[in-house]
Amino acid sequence: MQSLPEGRCVRHFQYGLGVVTQSDAERTSIDFHIHGAKKFVTKLMVVELSDEAPPPKPTPARRRKKASVQPEASTRVNMS
Repeated sequence: MQSLPEGRCVRHFQYGLGVVTQSDAERTSIDFHIHGAKKFVTKLMVVELSDEAPPPKPTPARRRKKASVQPEASTRVNMS
């Protein structure tokens, strides 16, 4: 296989749909929807070109801020 143009959609038998992010004669990087970025040896990789557009990447869940607890002011009354 030869290098692929950036932005080209491909389908890999194990990782599914992905978008080529970088490719040359030796290495090809593909960003897969679910599995993230993977690097392949260009001559050995087995992908098929796809006309499908991969679904948009899911946005990571936001972390909630921990509720900060303010120390209570001392309300002790000294009765002597």
